[in-house]
Amino acid sequence: MSGIDIHHPHSLPMPEARARIDEVAQKLSERFGLECAWEGDSLGFERSGVQGRIDLAPDELHVTAKLGFLLSAMHGPIEGEIRRVLEEKFAA
Repeated sequence: MSGIDIHHPHSLPMPEARARIDEVAQKLSERFGLECAWEGDSLGFERSGVQGRIDLAPDELHVTAKLGFLLSAMHGPIEGEIRRVLEEKFAA
């Protein structure tokens, strides 16, 4: 399995950062059929071929994901898209 591990700073209040993560999760759920659920300040997500989480801290987001065999071939583009969305939604 291929992995993604991204740390991204943010300066938003926790409730606003959580709301923005929810927006992104909703879009991913609609577009790719991801199942998402909060556990404390961590949003877990999964579907066939991917499993991960977004950990929310007061000054940083930590995105981790394990990609299955088929998606691991697209590791670079997937990680690039995650970084782009984080920059768009959580510019430091």
